[in-house]
Amino acid sequence: AGKSSLFKGICRFVHQSNVDGEILIDNVNISRITLNHLRSHLTVIPQQPVLFSGTLGYNLDPFNSYSNEQCWKALKDVQLKQFVSSHSEGLQMLIAESGNNLSVGQRQLINLARAILRKSKILLIDEATANVDQKTDDLIQEVINNKFQDQTIMLIAHRLNTIANCDHILAM
Repeated sequence: AGKSSLFKGICRFVHQSNVDGEILIDNVNISRITLNHLRSHLTVIPQQPVLFSGTLGYNLDPFNSYSNEQCWKALKDVQLKQFVSSHSEGLQMLIAESGNNLSVGQRQLINLARAILRKSKILLIDEATANVDQKTDDLIQEVINNKFQDQTIMLIAHRLNTIANCDHILAM
């Protein structure tokens, strides 16, 4: 019904010639700003968590923009600090291709920690809790409610508990 298409439009994954109308953020047409500038203000948390082979530190901070202390704080915020600390490599812990050496919940929490670090103006969440257990779902909801109060959050959700704390709801 257009939910994913809306996210694709906001991220400019589709060419503007294929879009009817305008997408405005703070009254600025997003087609008039550079793609890098636009995406630097967006963070996407997809339904299927995306991780790359490499270190945990690289997956949290691929551009080396944050200190190790900030990375550890983000891991603490998503309750992964103890898990990561139990590995002798810490932030240098190796992540397999697609994060296959971690559970889906752990992968999604790493994505959430990355979002905490980025402090993007807009957070796009596409059914981030669809494939996780109830405990992880509850944790993700808690983190979103506590850590992203100053950001605009657009989320695609199928469960009512996911949208319980939203200010505005658009049913599509």
